[in-house]
Amino acid sequence: MSFERPRVVLIGAGSAQFGYDTMGDLAQSDIFRSRSPHLVLHDINPVALERVAKALAAFIDREKLPFTISATTDRKEALQGADFCIISIEVGNRFELWEQDWRIPQQYGIRQVYGENGGPGGFFHSLRIIPPILEICGDIERLCPAAYVFNYSNPMSRICTTVHLKYPNLKFIGLCHEIGSLKQHLPKMLEMPLERIHFTAGGLNHYSVLLRAVDRETGRDLYPEILEKSPGYFENQESWLPDMLREEFQHRRPQKWHERGLFKLLLEKYSLLPITTDSHLGEYPGWAYDIVDHQGIMDFYMTYKKYILRADPRIEMKLSERVVPIMEGILEDLNYEEAAVNLPNRGMIPDLPDYLAVEVPGTVNATGVHGIAIGDLMPPGFAALLMNQAAIHKMTAETILNQSRELALQALLADPIVDKVGAVEKMLDHMLEVQGAYLGYLR
Repeated sequence: MSFERPRVVLIGAGSAQFGYDTMGDLAQSDIFRSRSPHLVLHDINPVALERVAKALAAFIDREKLPFTISATTDRKEALQGADFCIISIEVGNRFELWEQDWRIPQQYGIRQVYGENGGPGGFFHSLRIIPPILEICGDIERLCPAAYVFNYSNPMSRICTTVHLKYPNLKFIGLCHEIGSLKQHLPKMLEMPLERIHFTAGGLNHYSVLLRAVDRETGRDLYPEILEKSPGYFENQESWLPDMLREEFQHRRPQKWHERGLFKLLLEKYSLLPITTDSHLGEYPGWAYDIVDHQGIMDFYMTYKKYILRADPRIEMKLSERVVPIMEGILEDLNYEEAAVNLPNRGMIPDLPDYLAVEVPGTVNATGVHGIAIGDLMPPGFAALLMNQAAIHKMTAETILNQSRELALQALLADPIVDKVGAVEKMLDHMLEVQGAYLGYLR
């Protein structure tokens, strides 16, 4: 691939936030400016697609950028000659379906925490979103097999695991913003510039922890200091709250360890700093329901939902998406370390199977994105929690690839969140009925 004029395809570009953030990042890139890229917008919603395309075209004209842009609802047309494909899609009414994933299992006595990435909710989310992503990947393999494919959709690790089992030769990389929490908190906690802190995190997406932190200048191990300072630092940290909603949520009851009940336990009992909070962490351990901060999780969900529904996306000249630096690293052979990428394990976390998509640091250069093995950094106790998820991810993939209701039931019964046998099949039938438009392929 020569990359003389990179063709970047945004799949799911009808989402203004996704398109605007990516455009803002590309506009700041001297590397992309020098290569006059062509940006292709693709979405199945023609109205949303046209709205975003007009906004981006006006921005390119106003900023006098050496970019060209096109928009199409025809995926095969969009993918012709693609160098980079970025996937950020959702299926159906996002929040209505999410709340079904979350609440219907609870009605059958299954104590799940959040319902987006793990547990039965994450499973049903996977059953809806992975089939269309597999269709996209099938077109990529036929039309532009050398393209790099970056995925932002959730459930991240189940998507990546299934895609790599179906299309093992595809250059498919999962990216998530959660790693940014370490860049946010560690410098404040340690009173040290981020540039001096070299950290390594690893695990599964939304189930990852800090494994090592050292001072680049002196080589000093910073983890003991992090463990010492974390309780005082995080005790009064609030959950995320955008400015537009501060007045509405200003009367929220102050709460110590806000959305960090399970976070606190992992810090105390495992001596590990998680990179995310209870809403995501709590989706995986079978005992999480008893310890997570449910009020904090509901506060976060309602805040996030209102923010997404009310937000007025704008194209801003600030780095929002990690994918642009990664593409720059490939284009310019920068050989730099990216803090977190989702790739097939293949020995990077020794206790986990090769097929499982894990989240580890990666090296980015002209030959692509390569995971960095973390060796013996993963403590056996946390590795044991991760191993519980390996079979569930495999069963999720098998359910989808075989389109099997029987395997769907077995996948649910394998999940540590499920502790009610009699109600599970009824719950499955209920979900197949209410989400039949998306799950009707299961036989």
